[in-house]
Amino acid sequence: MKYRSRTDIIAMILRVTTTGTTKTRIMYGAYLSYAQVKEYLSFLLEKNLISHEEGTGLYKLTPNGMKLLQTYEGISDMISVNGEKSPPTA
Repeated sequence: MKYRSRTDIIAMILRVTTTGTTKTRIMYGAYLSYAQVKEYLSFLLEKNLISHEEGTGLYKLTPNGMKLLQTYEGISDMISVNGEKSPPTA
């Protein structure tokens, strides 16, 4: 896999959490280690981009997270080369 920026990784996590998912699914969906997932989830929760439901243990995208993801994808579409999106969709 090619180099991914922190922003690319965050976008992949946000895509995975769109419908609500577990930490393990996020880890596999964004191709991250457990330590990396813990760090990113902590950051995204702090920034109110995702939420965590205590009862179910699911992580879900917040309205702020959806807004960021849409903005990221819009920018990605504008700067794509030869129709390629970066990074590949999870």
